[in-house]
Amino acid sequence: MQQLPLDGVRVVEMSHMVMGPTCGMILADLGAEVIKVEPLKGDGTRRLLGAGAGFFRTFNRNKQSLAVDVETPEGRDAVLKLLDSADVFIENFKPGRMDALGFGYAALKQRNPQLIYATHKGFLAGPYDKRLALDEVVQMMAGLAYMTGPVGRPLRAGSSVNDIMGGMFGAIAVLAALFERQRSGKGREVQSALYENCVLLAAQHMQQYVVTGEAAAPMPNRISAWAIYDVFGFAGGEQMFVAATGDGQWRTLCTLLGQHDLMNDPTLASNNDRVLQRPRLLAHLAEIFATLDARQLAAQLEANGIPFAPIRRPEELFDDEHLIHSGGLARLELEDGSHTEMPLLPFSLDGERLGPRRPIARIGEDTLGVMRGLGYSDDEIVRLRDAGVLRSEQ
Repeated sequence: MQQLPLDGVRVVEMSHMVMGPTCGMILADLGAEVIKVEPLKGDGTRRLLGAGAGFFRTFNRNKQSLAVDVETPEGRDAVLKLLDSADVFIENFKPGRMDALGFGYAALKQRNPQLIYATHKGFLAGPYDKRLALDEVVQMMAGLAYMTGPVGRPLRAGSSVNDIMGGMFGAIAVLAALFERQRSGKGREVQSALYENCVLLAAQHMQQYVVTGEAAAPMPNRISAWAIYDVFGFAGGEQMFVAATGDGQWRTLCTLLGQHDLMNDPTLASNNDRVLQRPRLLAHLAEIFATLDARQLAAQLEANGIPFAPIRRPEELFDDEHLIHSGGLARLELEDGSHTEMPLLPFSLDGERLGPRRPIARIGEDTLGVMRGLGYSDDEIVRLRDAGVLRSEQ
């Protein structure tokens, strides 16, 4: 791809963890110059263990690293000069932190009226807006954890869904503001929030209550809208999800399984009929599936247009033939020189995927170049580095 959509757009990102970095990564993958402002020790996300061990490399590709101590006057001045040249500023720190540093929207708007200021918080304006939030906090508050676990056992989703989607909505708002700025010549503040994001995820269940008059049951206890829509065990111990959502799929599945009696049973004629018979129907199908080879059946299901899915673990996706052959995984160089395969943004432009254009930046790898671009002389940069204001890899 010769020119990316956001070529020429400069983004300054002062964020950590997942939500803000996701917004920055999307804009970076789309071609924006994203300069990540990090503390001298680097973004603390670089050092997380356990479930957070993959955060930094996943959400910080295609970015430069400027390591500066913004607690010092000279460090703040450098970042303010950088923001004067920026089109977009991304932040996701606790409420009041940017104002305390002099990087609040009101102050930056005075300096750079065209700046688009993207803030990522726990809550939009309202009674909760001073609270701190985490993905798990809002999943509990907004009903997602209730819907995910069985009755009485709320369970968070198995990914940072709100952080990631919050960053996505932040990026969408930035793109809208960039488009609007072409007409108005003015920037604006845009905000994305974890709680409101999670409420949107729960909206279908809210409306289910309005339509039916009954509260939605947690997913493990729900009454399925489709009779065949479940996970089954197979002869080799594998598990596979199989669905038959329409009458045609039902008839095809019965034919593949040799279950002509089921296909001709008048009590199972329509999907709604089968939903009413679901317990006995699933028990019967479970007995059949338990005698079959999962891979052989999967090939037949695919050939006949029946939805199915093997139950996989995340580490198995590195070997997924579709991701490999479609270009959905790309080789990413990490800050230590090693490499890993990384999933790309889930869309293409004219059939092309947006991949890594540079390795994950080392802490302060781009400090020298950024500071020179702001008009600082090499002597000034050395002085600031020696004074503990900057960190540079050069």
